[in-house]
Amino acid sequence: MCVSSQIEIEATKRRVTVRIGNTTIAESTRAQRMTEGDLPVRHYLPSEDVMMEMLEPSETITHCPYKGDARYWNVTVEGSEFKDMVWSYSTPLEEVSAIAGLLCFYDERVSLEVGE
Repeated sequence: MCVSSQIEIEATKRRVTVRIGNTTIAESTRAQRMTEGDLPVRHYLPSEDVMMEMLEPSETITHCPYKGDARYWNVTVEGSEFKDMVWSYSTPLEEVSAIAGLLCFYDERVSLEVGE
């Protein structure tokens, strides 16, 4: 759920690495870093930097009044499925167009490291 319209997005060249257990799911130096009020900082990554073969589309769709409609993916790692772990806004609202088509992981459910 979105609770704030105070959204800031900035490109970062810092290496963002996403892992589940010992498996690297994504690694990028082309992420968009989003802050949104008091919500956790999120990193949106290009699909080219994500192991898309580990993702399966979910039926889940949510709506945020500040970003638009998000669709979700499940992630399968070593035979275990993690539901709705990843989301993306394919056609976000104009104010947040920098995240269009980029993928975001729940930091709370994966190991997400941001390097120097």
